[in-house]
Amino acid sequence: MKAGVSILGIFVADTAYLAKRLPAIGETITGSGFSVGPGGKGSNQAVAAARAGGKVSFISKIGRDTFGDMGLKTYAEAGVTPKLVQMDDMPTGAAFIFVNDTNGDNAIIVYPGAAGTIGIDDVEAARDTIEQSAVFVTQLEQPAAAAQRALEIARAAGVTTVFNPAPAEPFPDSIYPLCDYIVPNETEAAALVGFALDSIDDARKAGDAFLARGVKVALITLGGRGVLYHSAETSVHVPAIAAGTVIDTTGAGDAFVGGFSAALSRGTDPVEAVRFGCATAGIAVTRRGTAPAMPKLDEIEALLG
Repeated sequence: MKAGVSILGIFVADTAYLAKRLPAIGETITGSGFSVGPGGKGSNQAVAAARAGGKVSFISKIGRDTFGDMGLKTYAEAGVTPKLVQMDDMPTGAAFIFVNDTNGDNAIIVYPGAAGTIGIDDVEAARDTIEQSAVFVTQLEQPAAAAQRALEIARAAGVTTVFNPAPAEPFPDSIYPLCDYIVPNETEAAALVGFALDSIDDARKAGDAFLARGVKVALITLGGRGVLYHSAETSVHVPAIAAGTVIDTTGAGDAFVGGFSAALSRGTDPVEAVRFGCATAGIAVTRRGTAPAMPKLDEIEALLG
C-alpha cells in the first residue's frame, strides 16, 4: 500500500538578513536583524508536509559539518525520515536571504553544496522510497536530470507526481508529461510561458499552455491572489487564506507545496488539498523564517474551520 510523501530536493542553511533595501555594489548598509536556520526548497517542503500531518521521506545529500547537523536536527524535530547521503568532501549548502523589513519581500542567492552533486545514481538508490510513497515531489534546486529520473520512477510506479519548477531554471520539455501537478508561482509561470500573469485570465492561459505541454493539472500560485487550479476538466480560482499580518513571504511557496502534498497523500480531493495548502501558506507568512514558520496540522485545521 503506497503511503505518505517522498521529496527529492536540497537542504541549505538559510542565513537571513533584514534591512530596508539591498545595498548597491560597493556599498555597506546597516541591517535590522539576522538569523540562521534550516532551508532549501525541498527540505522546507518536507518539514511543511510533515508538520501538516504527512508521513514524509526527504531524499538529498549534505556535508558532514555544522550546517548538515542542523538539517538532521530539523528532520528529527519535524518527524521527517531523512534519506540522506553525507559527503566528506563537499560542504552543506547555504543561502543568502535578504528580507525587506518593511514589507517582507525577499531576494535569495542559493549555493547547493553537496546537494548540487545529486545525480541519477543517487535517485536510483532512493527508488524504493519513491515507489512506496503516495505522492512524490521535486523542484529544480538539484540538477534537472535527477529531478527527471525521479519523476520517471514515480510515474512508472503509479505515484502521484508534483513538480515545483523553482527556481526558474531551464529544464527539458520531457519533464512536462511526467507531471500530475506542476506548481509554479506567477513569476516562474511567466518565465515558462513567455507572458505576464496580470490577471486570473492570464493565469488560465498559462494553465492551458502547461496542459498543452502534457501536464495533467497546473497549480499556479499567485501570492495574495491565491492559487489557480487548472485542468482539462475544471478551472478553479482558490482565494488566499489570511491568518494575520504578513511579515515574511520567503517560505510561502514551500508551505503551500508541503501542505498540498500532505493533504493529497491522505486522499483529500485535489481542490480541497489546494485550500489546505493555502491555509498552510497563510499561517507561514505571519512568521519569520522558512522551515521554522511551517504550521502544525491542528493550526491549519483551526484556520480552515
